[in-house]
Amino acid sequence: MEASLNEKLQAVKWGEYTLGDLFKIENTLSFNTDKLVSGKEYDYVTRTSLNQGILQTTDFVNEENINPAGTWSLGLLQMDFFYRKKPWYAGQFVRKITPKIAIRESSILFFSTLLNKQKPRFLSVLVRDVDKVFLSTKIQLPTHNGEIDFDFMESFVAELEAQRVAELEAQRVAELSAYLTVSGYDNYELSAEELNALQRFTELDDDNWGTYTVGNLFEKIATKKLPYKAKELPKQPTDDYVLPCLTSSFRNQGLNYYAPKAGATVLNNVISIPSNSDVYRAYYQTRDFTVLSDAYAIRWKSGKVELSPNQYLFMVMCINKVTDLPIYSYKNKLGGWNVVKNKDIKLPEKDGKIDFTFMEIFISAIKKLAIKEVVLYSDRKIAATKELVSKNN
Repeated sequence: MEASLNEKLQAVKWGEYTLGDLFKIENTLSFNTDKLVSGKEYDYVTRTSLNQGILQTTDFVNEENINPAGTWSLGLLQMDFFYRKKPWYAGQFVRKITPKIAIRESSILFFSTLLNKQKPRFLSVLVRDVDKVFLSTKIQLPTHNGEIDFDFMESFVAELEAQRVAELEAQRVAELSAYLTVSGYDNYELSAEELNALQRFTELDDDNWGTYTVGNLFEKIATKKLPYKAKELPKQPTDDYVLPCLTSSFRNQGLNYYAPKAGATVLNNVISIPSNSDVYRAYYQTRDFTVLSDAYAIRWKSGKVELSPNQYLFMVMCINKVTDLPIYSYKNKLGGWNVVKNKDIKLPEKDGKIDFTFMEIFISAIKKLAIKEVVLYSDRKIAATKELVSKNN
């Protein structure tokens, strides 16, 4: 489809037009206290680009400053053009762009794109000169028999929108495949065991949970001290700096810097915990990393039972129940391993022993539910795009 669009662009004839011949540009600001009307039905448009320049609705607007639908706004901060489908009210430093020619609704997106392609030009001039530069700016439009070719615009936009829908659907398939592959599944449907585990979790009472001290289950891992400071290290892997470094940050699970592997203690499939932070959140680290500062790693002690990734994830949830709390802050620190190892956590039990099987199945169910949510989100995004395309057409 992309080749088809490129062929269309190459085959069409183009004509040169001046924006001043196609549009009017006007200041929107006016104030008259005698002509205030209710403003709740109008978008209040500002010079920013967030939310398409819409700041809020307002209780009252100036009747003289209600801009009609079918116009564009131009915010003089980031110079973005937004088409307005309904009447709107503007703040300071916003221009109203009104077409002088009849523009088909199906061609609005085409014109919006052309207008926004001029953004670098308007950003390079003083605000006071924007109107003059706008009126003299020349653009290229498709033509047929010497007239603007609206039929081409309509078909081109329709094909472009169809391509976008196809891309979203392909992306959905790829994302689903990737999530399933990483998780080791071939689908996200819950098995009978997983459904039972979810139901059982809601029914567990105090008699089904045992109390265990963290230090009896896990041990702190000794690591070599690295000769680096965080601010000296790159935040992206580069050259020999490829090993993620653990710090006290909760962003990206504490792994925000990279160091060489040489001389470092390389860890994986362990739990990381900050020792000096505002957020004492534990994470299960599956990939290679090393400890840099203000954090440490712990691993399962028992040689009789080897924890699976799902069981580690369950343990992390239980640890965070006693460490990731608002009462701990940078000033009121949780402390390091000497404090955490004495914390008691609750774990599910069966016949008086830790129920590792339940942990495994429960986390498997949670993973599948998370994958399903991603799929449903993608479906909603595709449906919304199709609805928008349908409305535009």
